[in-house]
Amino acid sequence: MTLAVDSALELRQLEGGEAALLFALTEKNRTYLRRWLPWLDDATDVADSRAFIESGHERYANRESMELGVWHRGTLVGMVSFNQFAWGPRSGELGYWLDADAQGSGLMTRGCRALIAHGFAELDLHRVEIRCAVDNLKSRAIPERLGFRREGQLREVEWLYDHFVDHVVYGLLAGEGLR
Repeated sequence: MTLAVDSALELRQLEGGEAALLFALTEKNRTYLRRWLPWLDDATDVADSRAFIESGHERYANRESMELGVWHRGTLVGMVSFNQFAWGPRSGELGYWLDADAQGSGLMTRGCRALIAHGFAELDLHRVEIRCAVDNLKSRAIPERLGFRREGQLREVEWLYDHFVDHVVYGLLAGEGLR
């Protein structure tokens, strides 16, 4: 699965041989990502990254999720995913993370826009949802920039190592117009 976003940006599934790249990027950003993402203690070596990639291929084949690497000028700089699909209501939940050094240039906004457009046009999704920690202002800026509606706040919905965090829930329906 590959989505060409523009001449410099591509979204594509990682292959098992790219596990070292994913692990190196995770390791480089571990301190930063730990503030927002709960899975870092499960990603402690290249084998964990390889298992993630392989299970992602299985989940994709089963239409359960779609995990894509964000490649900028041929370099892996992050991940963007439909973390899960609910096919009855035709909805998908989007998640993403980006190398701290690659932030601020619109890469993730462009990548999310392309994946969401693919979800509506090719996967026939009716709704895309994004959940962000309340204090993660950079992450929250993406759905706000793309025209999502803030639908509410979930209290203490995620455990981050030693505390609970609240999430803001954003939603966009297929007919509402992606910006």
